[in-house]
Amino acid sequence: MISANNLSVYFSGIPLFRDLNFVIGDNERIGLVGKNGAGKTTLLRILAHELEPESGSIVITKGFRIGYLPQEMRIETGKSVWDKTYEAFDEIRSIDSEIEALNRELAEREDYTSNEYSKIIERLNLLDNRRQYLGAANIESEMERVLLGLGFTSEDFHRPVSQFSSGWQMRVELAKILLRRTEIILLDEPTNHLDIVSIQWLESFLTNYRGCLILVSHDRRFLNTVCRRTIEITLGHIEDYKCCYDDYVEQRMERIAHQQKMFDNQQKEIADIEAFIERFRYKATKAKQVQSRIKLLEKMERVEVDETDTSRIRFLFPPAPKCNRVVFEAEGLSFAYEQGKNILQNIGMVVENKEKVAFVGKNGEGKSTMMKLLMQEIFPQSGKLHTGDMVKIGYYAQNQNQKLDHTRTVFQTLDDVAVGDVRLKVRGILGSFLFQAEDMDKKVAVLSGGEKARLALAKLLLEPYNVLLLDEPTNHLDMTSKDVLKNALLRYDGTLIIVSHDRDFLQGLTDKVVEFRNRGIKVFLGDMEEYLAHQKEDILTGITANSARGNAKGTENSGKNQWEEKKRQETMQRKMEKRVRMLEGEIEAKEQALDECIGKMNQPEQHAEEIASGALSREYQQLKDEIDMLLKQWEEASSELEQSTGN
Repeated sequence: MISANNLSVYFSGIPLFRDLNFVIGDNERIGLVGKNGAGKTTLLRILAHELEPESGSIVITKGFRIGYLPQEMRIETGKSVWDKTYEAFDEIRSIDSEIEALNRELAEREDYTSNEYSKIIERLNLLDNRRQYLGAANIESEMERVLLGLGFTSEDFHRPVSQFSSGWQMRVELAKILLRRTEIILLDEPTNHLDIVSIQWLESFLTNYRGCLILVSHDRRFLNTVCRRTIEITLGHIEDYKCCYDDYVEQRMERIAHQQKMFDNQQKEIADIEAFIERFRYKATKAKQVQSRIKLLEKMERVEVDETDTSRIRFLFPPAPKCNRVVFEAEGLSFAYEQGKNILQNIGMVVENKEKVAFVGKNGEGKSTMMKLLMQEIFPQSGKLHTGDMVKIGYYAQNQNQKLDHTRTVFQTLDDVAVGDVRLKVRGILGSFLFQAEDMDKKVAVLSGGEKARLALAKLLLEPYNVLLLDEPTNHLDMTSKDVLKNALLRYDGTLIIVSHDRDFLQGLTDKVVEFRNRGIKVFLGDMEEYLAHQKEDILTGITANSARGNAKGTENSGKNQWEEKKRQETMQRKMEKRVRMLEGEIEAKEQALDECIGKMNQPEQHAEEIASGALSREYQQLKDEIDMLLKQWEEASSELEQSTGN
């Protein structure tokens, strides 16, 4: 279906990738992965014929159509959502016009036995088969199914596309691609603008899609569900794995470890041969053996260890200052952007200090609106929203990239807002977010989406906050950066409220889920996995309530009880695992603080006052006691976890 031969692309004379070769067959599901800037989007654009490589070629089976969804686009149109989506069936409309013309021609002909008449009949049959393949008989029902699946409501169908945000406009383009039933689909970060419900629907659709799918995504769970082959672009070349993403990660580590072992063994063999040659080079009696070994070295195929890109952001959030017990409290809160059209209505909610809360729900249900209300960027039309007087908020908006001043440099972006001693650390903070010395003077305007996201996150380290409000912070971050951010948030000791569509990122990070639906909220105590399981349980309960009575009902209830017990045990185990991870994070943070304290004690000339007052000794003893207590709690939690898993 697709054959890439020696593809090479250069930017400013530097190879982005060079001499790529691969073959992709029918019905393959491929996840294209790699760090930001590795060339994933560039490769998709080449496959979509939007970009020409410097050298090499792409061969695609003749007649195969391509549906390509880029990362960013904006549709300038006055058409409604329904009319714009209907463009997906342009081919059907063209076929209908041709069928109508051929039928008129047949009605006028009387040469029923001629070759020309037979060719028209054959053409009509071919067009009719193609029409059926494209789903012409169910156009409206298919359009409705896909649009609803992607999160639109029936009321949205006849609204102009221009009234929607760029994210919703991307959904219209995605709907068109799915409805066209092209033989090849190329998707670049399709989940960036989708909510969790829509992502789950898209997973189901793509799993049943007949054709070739190549997608770029930083959503680990989405890749694992949809893809069965993983192609990694790394340091200018590709590695091909016939497996899903999680298996690829494991196999990649095993492959590099095996290469390293073979390389070490070969280097030892080479060293032994070279030692023999050097020792007997000038002895006539050994000349034959020396020449034999020289030829052996020349013919030896050298083992190479694949380069690995080990660059990754490194940071921890500053310790949270003291805070009120109640951070936010909403009573009867309502908000509307347009009079009479409430986004949020009569909301009651309490967020307490150190809680970790996930805001979930379909796009447009009010998650980002609530974040803006908490930030006091906007204010409710009615009701109350109380914020604790000691609350200090660090805010990452969904459009944070756009909020950066594109005329400033990378360094100026942080230096403009840094105060006090932290100004001396600006370059170090930027370095921990992978900005090199040569990047400091780059204008924000020329940065990639991932670089802008990292720069926006770096701003959160300029001062300590006791509350973090993060609205889709993982958009544009690669897998490694998302893992580092998640670990930093797990160790953060303040209050966290986060909006994210990334289920894998949220799992284990929060202990409360607030679902936004129908202008209201529903609070669920537990993490993301428990929340999703609860959703399934609600569905199962509904099915059971409508099931047949009698013996059948007893059997179903028995099965439901077994399922519920299994889910209860899984929930308990996840909670124990989460506690062990949290304790490990706390121990590591305390041990780091202890090392810093010891370092100060070993520098008496710089910390004489703290040493003389006994402050360092007291801090040292307090940290030691806290570590001992945490270690005891960790041992108990680990023991309980081992007993629950039977290990």
